[in-house]
Amino acid sequence: AGETFGDRSLSQGLSVLVGLGLCVTMLGLGCAVELGQLGQQLRRPVGLLLALLGQFVAMPLLAFLLAIIFALDEVAAVAVLLCGCCPGGNLSNLMSVLVDGDMNLSIIMTASSTLLALFLMPLCLWIYSRHWINTAVVQLLPLGAVSLTLGSTLLPIGLGVLIRYRHPRAADLLVKISLWSLLVTLVVLFILTGTMLGPDLLAQIPASVYAIAVLMPLAGYALGYGLATVFKMPPHCRRTVSLETGCQNVQLCTAILKLTFSPELIGSMYMFPLLYALFQSAEAGLFVLAYKMYGRDSYKQDTLGEEEDTDISYKKLKEEEVADTSYGTVTTEEHNSIQMEPTQTAL
Repeated sequence: AGETFGDRSLSQGLSVLVGLGLCVTMLGLGCAVELGQLGQQLRRPVGLLLALLGQFVAMPLLAFLLAIIFALDEVAAVAVLLCGCCPGGNLSNLMSVLVDGDMNLSIIMTASSTLLALFLMPLCLWIYSRHWINTAVVQLLPLGAVSLTLGSTLLPIGLGVLIRYRHPRAADLLVKISLWSLLVTLVVLFILTGTMLGPDLLAQIPASVYAIAVLMPLAGYALGYGLATVFKMPPHCRRTVSLETGCQNVQLCTAILKLTFSPELIGSMYMFPLLYALFQSAEAGLFVLAYKMYGRDSYKQDTLGEEEDTDISYKKLKEEEVADTSYGTVTTEEHNSIQMEPTQTAL
């Protein structure tokens, strides 16, 4: 399996697939962001603060502690740390829709954590890799290449924001395409690495790494919910923050592992972000199922008294424009005449 994993043509093909998948995902993220919402969040930066605490305090520390508890070797530890230090992923946006979450909060947390990752992800990696500093893989940890990979995501994100500003309908379509590409890319990568590279590759992964792939997203969801509870957020926002914290950008993690480490060095640990993606999706699915079965009735109470409408592309796809009748009622008196009758609104 090691020779197959190092095959140059297959390795290049996987690199191209990973790079394209990451670009499409970041383009979709940019298409979901509106400039007006960014300005509003900057005036009241709760989403930015939650993204900072969740993605670059809670998750890196969780990854480090799990690596220590399970006594991982340096290669496995670096793979786990990379995943833990990644920003939020687009999966959380899709899942937030399914649990009637706050889509404005979800999009802003994902976008802001991606931007913060430019500076904080290399810093977190440098801090938490000190425990394995005398090992070869950590000495070769390419923090500059990590920053370069992160910086390359700014172009598709900026292009997506521009498309949302100029062509909202095209942006809606690109958001849907990016979500599907996320799922397709992960499935294809898992199949390629699990079958074409040989079943022995999966067998080389220690049981402790499988355990971390199961526990880490689950603990991330719990930490996110607890964090939102500390901030005394309403239930639908707690669900959103929970999903945002536990869902990592596994495409970015895969891209960094694939593009900055040689296959001989990283070996089977290239599979860790794919395993994380598998279990984070399964556990988020159980989260959604539990909500649909037991929590849906409380949704109206969650949103009672809210005045802000979620003007996000996901909901735009389902909504139709409705005339605002708060200023008057349209009545027809004759065949060709339309008259506006003012209505009084109680203050």
